[in-house]
This record gives sequence, structure tokens and C-alpha cells, in this order.
Amino acid sequence: MKQTQLFPRWGIVVVDLLLSLVALAGAYQLRFNFQIPPVEVDLLLPVLPLYLAIRVGSFLIAGLPRMMVRHTNTDDARRIFLTVLGGTLAFGLISVLRYLLFDGYYFLPISVIIIDFMGTTMLLITSRIAFKLLHLRSRGAGKDTVRVLIHGAGEAGLITKRTLEREGSVRYSVEGFIDDAVGKTGKRLEGSLVQPTAKLPELLKTGAIDQVIIAIQRPDPENRRRVVDACMAAKVQVLTIPPVSDWINGQLSAGQIKDVRIEDLLGRPVIQLDDAQLHSSFSGRCVLVTGAAGSIGSELARQLAQLGIARLVLVDIAESGLYDIETELTRMHVPLVTRVADVRDRSSMEAVFAAYRPQVVFHAAAYKHVPLMEAQPDEAIHTNIAGTRTVAEVACAHGVERFILISTDKAVNPTSVMGASKRIAEMVVNSLSRIAPDPPQFITTRFGNVLGSSGSVIPLFRKQIAAGGPVTVTDPEVTRFFMTIPEACRLVLEAATMGKGGEIFVFDMGEPVRIADLAEKMIRLSGLEPEVDIAIVYTGLRPGEKLYEELLATAENTLATHHPRILIGQVRSDDPATVLREVTVLTESSDVEEQVRLMKQLVPEYRSHNSVYSNFDAPLTKIAAPVIDNGGQGPRT
Repeated sequence: MKQTQLFPRWGIVVVDLLLSLVALAGAYQLRFNFQIPPVEVDLLLPVLPLYLAIRVGSFLIAGLPRMMVRHTNTDDARRIFLTVLGGTLAFGLISVLRYLLFDGYYFLPISVIIIDFMGTTMLLITSRIAFKLLHLRSRGAGKDTVRVLIHGAGEAGLITKRTLEREGSVRYSVEGFIDDAVGKTGKRLEGSLVQPTAKLPELLKTGAIDQVIIAIQRPDPENRRRVVDACMAAKVQVLTIPPVSDWINGQLSAGQIKDVRIEDLLGRPVIQLDDAQLHSSFSGRCVLVTGAAGSIGSELARQLAQLGIARLVLVDIAESGLYDIETELTRMHVPLVTRVADVRDRSSMEAVFAAYRPQVVFHAAAYKHVPLMEAQPDEAIHTNIAGTRTVAEVACAHGVERFILISTDKAVNPTSVMGASKRIAEMVVNSLSRIAPDPPQFITTRFGNVLGSSGSVIPLFRKQIAAGGPVTVTDPEVTRFFMTIPEACRLVLEAATMGKGGEIFVFDMGEPVRIADLAEKMIRLSGLEPEVDIAIVYTGLRPGEKLYEELLATAENTLATHHPRILIGQVRSDDPATVLREVTVLTESSDVEEQVRLMKQLVPEYRSHNSVYSNFDAPLTKIAAPVIDNGGQGPRT
């Protein structure tokens, strides 16, 4: 649709010329102390058409009439300054040429040229600013004013203020800034007072603030949490600006200012890794990722793409998700291969490994939804156990150097089919690392829930809140560990570089989060009140679910590594030949009850919770004296 032009271009030229004439007249008045000699008027009139022609020509060449006056910014002001300066230099050159080559008179007096330059520049810029302010005021007329406090008195905060002031759909009033920097407090930024962040609760108590916008590109998580908590306590909406990389053409728009996400509050400071070590470990290598369309697999692919790998092979059975990550990574110009294939199909895996000869494999393909796998144990067994064994054995046959299994905290003292299947997958790779001829370095990484992954609780709560509720929580006391997807994948990469083979790496997930508290906080972040605007309904634990997750089993200990967030779990190690033989029986069975009984024999600590399989629990006497695998440092009893 063609945008309506508020003022014709020829009109802008006429106004600019009139302002130039006003500046010229003012320059003569100032130069001759408001008593212009008649001779100066006689000298001016013949050259006035040339003066106007030069001004018009410079305006047209610079494109001033094409500028949108109502959106004037600093770039436009600079262009006006340079355009007027160019015309003024032309006047000076003509004056010198006339004086030296013609009649000994100047085109215009030098002092008049200088004063005219300053006057014309000032009038052209200020007239545009005045028009812009009138336009913005007219757009905001009749609209309720949204009073805003901006957290962050830096460049991002200033850009946010300017963005709000030019917004037409809502009338914003920036009441001030808050900032943690002592050197900024007490000063004014474009007329708005900067106050310390510690005064935020006091400022919000007055009821004079409708919104707080966090305008810091990399806010400290603790400071951000304090700001958000203060806003929620005062029932004030809190928003945040996106990273600069997400701005449209380098410009922030009001539409990009969004509600603070719960992921921002649960995240911890960015994990610092040895990037040089990561590059040396993966640069020039062919890396294969299974489950590449999933939350963890796709993020691993993104991070691997930045490590100078020779080729990235992405495998998944979900073709739509695989296409999405392929499209995204193609823009990064990474040597990329995508294959739609099932990890349970040995012939497909053989073909992939034979064709691309990967040196490093990240095995992220798995079924992870606890209630679904509780209802279909055979699917969990075929994918999580048999699929892992297939990929691991093919990796052994094709000379893979390193194999990283992505596991879960639900494998610890499992209470579900899914958790038990992942624990058995860990046992499979551990057994292969001990008896396979020339095996890869088999490494297992174990962590809890990742924020925002498909099917996780946060996207579910977000949808329920958007629909008006209720928000469903299984139990008032249920807790979970949380970690952002990027930080989980960074720790996986770090563990992959430090592993020697046979270890289970456990990540420090921080403190567990009470899901009921999470639901309440998400409701408040949406500007609503729990149990007033949105109800919270407790539905009871679903089949296979625990009240809380564990990262280490009771019989397990840990060893420290050079990274404070990564530990090595010392796990019980069964006889590898026995494990693989029993896994064969398990995966070949077609009877669901028999499958679950066999899983409980393989994993004696597996105790079904709220499940139809609870009566199948096996006694915990299968292994009387467990052998402890000391993190790849040799067995001990």
C-alpha cells in the first residue's frame, strides 16, 4: 500500500528556500548592525537568483526533499549540515573568483556567508524537529499515557527512550532511568533523571509507573531478578529489549520490546569455556549429530557450526525439523549434510557412517516424554536402548574416535520406563567401551530439564496463560532442575573434550525449582495475578513421574574436573557381556510386561511410580557387591 505523503516534495523545497532567504536576510542584518547600506542591497539583488539556484541544486542533489520529515533523526541532521556546508563553500569559491577575475566585488560578503551558513543550518534542522514533534503529539492525542521507567542508562537505554518517544500507536512518557552505576546516578539523560536501582521499590510504590523496561544488553542475572521481583511485588509490568543482533536493520522498534521470559530469570551467568580447546578438538573433523531436529540436537549443531568443523552430518527421522535446522545453518556457510534416517535401522546407520566417515558422534536421538513412554514401553526400548546400541556398534565398526551419549537425570533411580531406558542406554555404551575391539571414547553426559525445549513445562504454561488458564501443575511440591538449552550444549561440548572414555559427566544444575513457584511467576510476568486472573490447578503426578529429580544415585559418588560445573559420576559397573546379552533379550521381546520386568532386572534401582508396572518391582539384591567405575581411572570395589 502506498503511504500517504503529508507534505509534497516541492513544498519542502519551497519551505527550505524561504528559510534560506530568512537566514540570508538575518545574516545581512547582523553583519551591518540592522542598518544595511543601500549599496549592499544593490549588489545582492543581481546575484540572488544564483544564490537560490545553488541552494536548490544542493538540496536536490543531497535528496533533502525525499527525507521523511516526521522521522528526522541524527543522520538526517548530519546530511542537512553537509548539504548547507557544500552550498556555502560554493558561495565562497564564487566570491573569490569574482573578486580576482571580474569586477573586484565579492559574490556575498564573507561574514554574511558564514552567518548565513549557521542560520540556514539551524533553521532547516529545527524546522524539521519541530514538525516531527508536532506530528508525534498529534498521533498521541487522545491516547492514555503509559508511564515508563527504563532500567539501564547506557546507549541501549537511550535508544529505548527515543524508540518509545517516536512510537505512534501508544503514547509513552519516560519518567526516568534507574542504573546500578554510581557514576550515572543523579545525572540527567536527555532530560530524564537517573536514579539508583536500589530506589526501584520506592519508585514503584508511588503508583506513578506503569511499565519498567530492562534496557541492558547483558544484564547480570541476579540484578535482573531483583528488578523483576520488585516489579511483580508492585504489580507493575516488566519488559525487556531484544539483543542488538535481533534489531531490524540495526534499529529497535517498540514492537520488539517484549515481556521478560521466565527463561531469563532461571538462567545463570554465561558459562565461560575454553574456546581454543573446543576449536582444537573439533576443527577439521567430521561430526555427526543424531536427533538433530530436536531441541538439544539442533543447538549442538548451531554451536558445532562455529568451531571450524570440516563437515556436519545431521540425522533425524523428523524431516520438517531437520529441514528447519538445515535452512538455518545453510546461511552460516557450514559444510552440511542432512539425512532423514531412523537410528533403529541398522542398514540406514551403516549407510550414513560409510558415506561420511564421522570422527565424532553426538547421540541425542531419544524419546523423552515420561507419560507417553509409560504407555508405550516398546517404543522407548526400541529407540532409547536398541537405537543407542545400533548407533554405538556402527560407530565401533567405522572407526569413530569419540561418541557422546546425551542422557538425563531421569536415569538416576528411575521411576519411569523412559528413565530406565536411558539408564540402560548408559549401560550399553559403558559395556561396549570395555569389550568392543578398538572402541571410540564413549562419553555420557547427564543433565536435567532444559528451558523451552519442545514439550517442556514452560511452553505449556505459556500456552495455558495465553488461553486464560487454568495453569496445570502436577503436585504442589514437585521440583525440577532447569538449564538453558545453549548452556547445556556448551557443557556437553566441554565434557566431550575432557572425556577419556567410559565416564558419565554430571552437570551442576544449580538449585531445583519448585514448579508451583514457576507457574506463579510466569502468571505475574504476564501482568496477571495467580488465583485471581489465572487459576492454578493441581492434577496429580502422571504415570512414572517423581516429585523431584536426582543427578546422582545413592550408590554414586563424584570426581571433580577442571570445570566447576562438570563432575564425573562414579557409577556401578556390571559385567559388560551380561549387560549386552540381557539387552538383546529385552529388545527382542514383544511382550510389554516381560519388557518392563527385564528392565527392572537390568536396573535393580528402577521403581515404578504411579504406574501399572509398580507390581513388577524386582528386589534390590541382583548385585551384592557392586563394582564402581572410577570415571575411566580403573575399576575399584
